[in-house]
Amino acid sequence: MKVSIITVCFNSEATIETTIQSVLNEDYGDIEYIIVDGKSTDKTISIIEKYKSRVTKFISEKDDGIYFAINKGINVATGDIVGILHADDFYADEKVISRVVKEFSEKKTDSVYGDLQYVSRNNPQKIFRSWKSGSYHSKHFLKGWMPPHPTFFVKRKFYKQFGFFNTTFLLAADYELMLRFLYKHKITSSYIPEVLVKMRTGGKSNITFKNRIKANQEDRLAWKINGLKPRKLTMILKPISKLNQFFRK
Repeated sequence: MKVSIITVCFNSEATIETTIQSVLNEDYGDIEYIIVDGKSTDKTISIIEKYKSRVTKFISEKDDGIYFAINKGINVATGDIVGILHADDFYADEKVISRVVKEFSEKKTDSVYGDLQYVSRNNPQKIFRSWKSGSYHSKHFLKGWMPPHPTFFVKRKFYKQFGFFNTTFLLAADYELMLRFLYKHKITSSYIPEVLVKMRTGGKSNITFKNRIKANQEDRLAWKINGLKPRKLTMILKPISKLNQFFRK
C-alpha cells in the first residue's frame, strides 16, 4: 500500500528539518511525502529545498490556516493511506510506517492509531506527557475519548466519501473529523500499543489551557453538526481524561 504523509508548516525553521528527516528515514518503501507551507518568511523554505529531491510534492502559498493546508495536502495525495505529521512532530523510530501498513494488512481495518509522547521542545529526550490511547470502541467517544490525531492513519477513500477537515473549526477540526469517521460513520479502527509519534510542547498544534474553553465549545459543536448526541458528562470527561497523561512517563 502506498502511504501519503502530509506535513503542514509556517515559519517552522526550528523544527521542520527533524520532521522531514523522520519521514525520510522511515524504512517503508512506498511513501509519498507532501509538504504544504503557508509561504514562510523565515528559513523554513530553504530547509525544505535541501530535501526537495526526496519530497514528492511541495506547495508554498498563503492559506487560511492549518486545516486549510491539510485539506490542500489531502487533495493532491494519491496514497491508499493518509497520515498527518505536523512540523513540531516526528516519528518515534524508522519502522513506524512499516508497522502501520502491517496493521492495515493483517487486521483488514479502515484506520490505525497508536500512542503519542509530548517531549521538550529543546530536548526531545525529555518526556512531559504520555498519551496511551487504548483499544478502540465507539462508546469510548461518549466518555470523552479520542485517539491522538498525529498517530491516526486512515484510508484516503474515506476523505472522499465522508469529507475533509471542517475549516470552520479553529482548534477541534481533528476531533470533529475522527468523531465523524469513527463514531458517526463507524469505520473500523485498530490500535497499535506503541508510541508512534513524539510531539514537541509549545507548538501551534498544542492546545493551551487558555484555548481549552474555545476548544470545548468546538467539541460540542462537533457533535451537533453531525447530528449526534453526547452524554451529559462527555464534554467534561474529555479534558479530564487527559490528566493521567502527566503521570505516565
